[in-house]
Amino acid sequence: MMMQLQVATLGATLYVPATRGDLLAVASGQKYPDLRSVVFDLEDAVLEGDTGLALANLAALLRQIEINPALTENGPLLFVRPRHAEMFALITSLPGIGAIAGFVIPKATADVMPAYIASLSGTQQLIMPTVETREAFDPAEMRRLREQLTAIQDRVLAVRIGGNDLLQILGCRRSLTRTAYDGPLGKIISALVATFVPWGFAMSAPVMDSFSNAALLQSEIDQDIEHGLMTKTAIHPDQVAMIHRAYMVDHLDHANALQILDADAPAVFAVAGVMSEPATHRAWAHAIVTRAANFGVRPAEPAPLALVS
Repeated sequence: MMMQLQVATLGATLYVPATRGDLLAVASGQKYPDLRSVVFDLEDAVLEGDTGLALANLAALLRQIEINPALTENGPLLFVRPRHAEMFALITSLPGIGAIAGFVIPKATADVMPAYIASLSGTQQLIMPTVETREAFDPAEMRRLREQLTAIQDRVLAVRIGGNDLLQILGCRRSLTRTAYDGPLGKIISALVATFVPWGFAMSAPVMDSFSNAALLQSEIDQDIEHGLMTKTAIHPDQVAMIHRAYMVDHLDHANALQILDADAPAVFAVAGVMSEPATHRAWAHAIVTRAANFGVRPAEPAPLALVS
């Protein structure tokens, strides 16, 4: 049976090179207990000469899980990013591949997707194509890709945005003091959201290179959420807890969402001077409730103590 997942369950998705010797510790949840989803990477994080080692490590991990599925029953969702379509076809035939929830398709374009789609036949996993080539700057090419993905939309968990690859095409690098939306990525993220989200595709927010600035990460995630991006790539384990905290829902937003979803809600009503209209705010309310279920509700700040004179 096809795995049923909501993109909000992914949380922070950490990329781990498949050349590492601790893949089982990661897959079991022992290494990073708070991690909800991980991508074992055989593409950009692996040197060309190390692909044999990466494949051998992945195959060994899958054999271990196949022998003892309980090893990973409390671990994160497992994904694999192959290097290219030929490697994808090989990986889908590995023994124990059923332990993998899905695959991240690198450098997805309308020209390369047919080869990946062909290899999906007979598999049960989901895919997350990554938009990270120069075609991302061409609206017509993105529409071509969307049309291909629409034909297999039940297999597409999310469309990922490869921010660093897109910047590399422009000869740029992310600022360490500003969010992605304050630089050249801002417009391309907005364009990609407009191309895919209204057609029913979830999208993933790009990684932030800095893993020491929690305030900047919070600011960027606030803007991710405004764009409807409900999962984010993590480049470092320290980002995982920060991202999950940032996904906690404000208690006032949660209360308002429940009011909007109430079957007896009026057509229009006001909360704290802000209009709520279930006909137009229901999708937002569903997203808020889903986030709250996955990441919790941020409690109200206690009122400051009054000074007694």
